[in-house]
Amino acid sequence: MSFFFDILQTAYSNAYSSGLKKKYTEPKIYHGGKTFDLSKRWYVYYSFAHPELIGKNGNPVMVRQPPITMSINKNYKTKQERLFHLGIVSEVLLELLKEGCSPYKGEMELNNQSLEYTAIAALDYALDLKNSTLSETSKPDYRSRCNQFKKYLEKKNLADKSILSITREVVNTYLEGIVKASSARNRNNTRIVLSALFGELDDSRIIPRNFIETIKVLDTKSVSHNTYPLEVLEGLFAFMKEKDPLLLLFVQFVSYNFLRPIEVCRLRLKDIILSQKLLTVRTKNKKKGSKTKIIPNIVIDEIKDFDFSTQQNFLFTPDGIGKEWEVKETSRRDYFTTRFRKLKSKYNKHLITQGKKLQLGREYTVYSFRHTFITMLFRKLREDFTYTETCDKLMLITGHSTLKALKEYLKDIDAELPEDYSGLLVL
Repeated sequence: MSFFFDILQTAYSNAYSSGLKKKYTEPKIYHGGKTFDLSKRWYVYYSFAHPELIGKNGNPVMVRQPPITMSINKNYKTKQERLFHLGIVSEVLLELLKEGCSPYKGEMELNNQSLEYTAIAALDYALDLKNSTLSETSKPDYRSRCNQFKKYLEKKNLADKSILSITREVVNTYLEGIVKASSARNRNNTRIVLSALFGELDDSRIIPRNFIETIKVLDTKSVSHNTYPLEVLEGLFAFMKEKDPLLLLFVQFVSYNFLRPIEVCRLRLKDIILSQKLLTVRTKNKKKGSKTKIIPNIVIDEIKDFDFSTQQNFLFTPDGIGKEWEVKETSRRDYFTTRFRKLKSKYNKHLITQGKKLQLGREYTVYSFRHTFITMLFRKLREDFTYTETCDKLMLITGHSTLKALKEYLKDIDAELPEDYSGLLVL
């Protein structure tokens, strides 16, 4: 036991001598003396260890820092008001000092302007910055989630306090309320938005760090997009060809080009380069710019005779190829998703008339075609190549940004299954 405490004492001594000595005095309020004289200037004061001055005892010299008033003397005229607001400044300043902030340049500097930003003003500022990098589909979501958080702060009387008073505990409590009221997925999505906004404030030096990054992501049940049984595909495609050829072509772009439904909805005629058999699309993993993919001949044969003269029009619209259709991309995606769901319902009825018991439930979606054909391609390549070689070849086709992302995707859709292991179970 003594050996353990020897180690503990040594570790503590080393850590203490390496910089755990307190570099500051806790902020205090000067309130005009014993009589709380309102005619005097009230302020918050503290001292901080100078990074270059060393005292006789070998320790840094503690230097009194400029007083912080935050215009409180001008704005508040009663004892209670001044004590309340200077108390907030004192608490926030202490948190900054605990985070390692310093009033000296070359270190994690204190930004006195940060104390002047109210929570609402800071969030509006961050949202305005973030909007410049968001897609049109993301802007409404960010605005909505930001506004909901601001309403929460108003209810908690935190809206007009410094942004630095919005702590990890405040945000975590808010997120816990979302879980109870809706779902873990909604909570995680809100966390993403708030973390992005606080990241902008971190970059602008308005807050010392984006603490929301340290709040964990909760496990959620993914939306189910089951892989289609191979025996179903031929009949389903034949049914779509007869009942809705436009929808079939939409599905073929998902199936053969391995695009997400919303990516297909983004395609304009100008994005298709027939002469080179290429298409350009803004993908999930591209915040700026686009991804170029080849168009396989199986798709080229279907579109080579289309009229591509109206270059700005979308490839897929309710009225056909290349027509005018100015609605939000989420609405375009929802339109084709609904169109497929209605066709699937008709197909299920058709299967019943054919005496087949198989029914395609809600877990079979347009997105499911992408899973299905990536699985088919993966298993076909695995007949001739190792797992690593197959992933390398497949990554060029699917458009995944990293090999790790592709492998996670293949794992999620159960693309690779083991060989029969019956022999290993023989007693």
